[in-house]
Amino acid sequence: MSALLDDWDTPATVLRPPGAHPGAMAATAADATPAPDRHHAARTPPLPATATLAPVRASDKRIVNGRADINQLAPFKYPWAWEFFLNANRNHWTPLEISMAQDVHDYHHKLTPAERHVFENVLAYLTTSDILAMRNIGLAVMEKMSAPELQIYQARQVYEEALHTWTYQHCIETLGLDQQEIYNRYRVVPAINAKISLANRRLERIMRSDFDLADRDNLHEFALSYLFFGAIFEGCWFYNGFTPIFALQRRGLMKGTAEQLQYIMRDEVLHCAFGIRVVRTLIAEENLVLDPAAIKHLWDEAEAVEAGYARFLLPEPILGYSAEQHVGQFRFVANRRARQLALPEPFPGAENLLPWLDEQANLRKEKNFFETRVTEYQTGGALNWD
Repeated sequence: MSALLDDWDTPATVLRPPGAHPGAMAATAADATPAPDRHHAARTPPLPATATLAPVRASDKRIVNGRADINQLAPFKYPWAWEFFLNANRNHWTPLEISMAQDVHDYHHKLTPAERHVFENVLAYLTTSDILAMRNIGLAVMEKMSAPELQIYQARQVYEEALHTWTYQHCIETLGLDQQEIYNRYRVVPAINAKISLANRRLERIMRSDFDLADRDNLHEFALSYLFFGAIFEGCWFYNGFTPIFALQRRGLMKGTAEQLQYIMRDEVLHCAFGIRVVRTLIAEENLVLDPAAIKHLWDEAEAVEAGYARFLLPEPILGYSAEQHVGQFRFVANRRARQLALPEPFPGAENLLPWLDEQANLRKEKNFFETRVTEYQTGGALNWD
């Protein structure tokens, strides 16, 4: 797992968690049910013979438009998707596990007005974004996947987006922020609304249940949308979106919120990696050639709204962070995502303006951030049920 987290240029590297130990079987109510009366059984007509179906072959599975039985998990065609699911289940946490007491003091007594503006608007953007990501996977993408191993990881993804939304809500409640005002900012602040509106435009058409992926034009649009959500929305905007909070954390401020975001980032690493793997596999399976002009338009739109968001968030720099660094880092990370997709870099020559970010964002099991808590994962066998 650490290899994946440490190297954002290797999105498909995942590790298999240890095998589960078999548990004891509990007795069921059926064990105590008396045997049926033999005379009654003799009068019961026999059940009709079950139709014989051809066995499922892994080769019949496809990302979309597959011919295999969607209800039969194995044999796998995409074992990597199952590995993603197993790996995701090792990141068990809730926002209640992380102390926010110091954040309450920092927010009310240490942050400058400019820093509070940054903090509040990052939360305002994230609260809406994770719900949008949940809708994209749950309503537009998951039911179009025709291999169950893909759907199962995406079901976990939907849960994680809900967990992230709970985390932001927990931060808002703990700090005593005005919930209605914070949640409505995406509607009334143009710079936040522009990002959400762009994502909604990418989502709305492909969300329709009658969106026929046998049509090549529709398939191309679906691939572009999946690329947008996997590589840009989650792979760039989320990664970049947490950065202002990590900049505060580096100065010893808002450490609880930042640690919450580090756990979320661990999920987002896998979301982005999975999305990129799906897009590359889809392109290969369907012999699909993505329109270079359409790809360029994706990157240009995403950069334009990110730049507007950065100018709103940081009209003046705060200590250790500026709008120029925010946009520059977007370009640098966008080039990474393009390389992972085997596409041309959209922003040639973009430099890593925040060399501390990868280390700050990656949550290491053995690391205890600012002595806040032990960050070792828990799995089911290690939990104490007393």
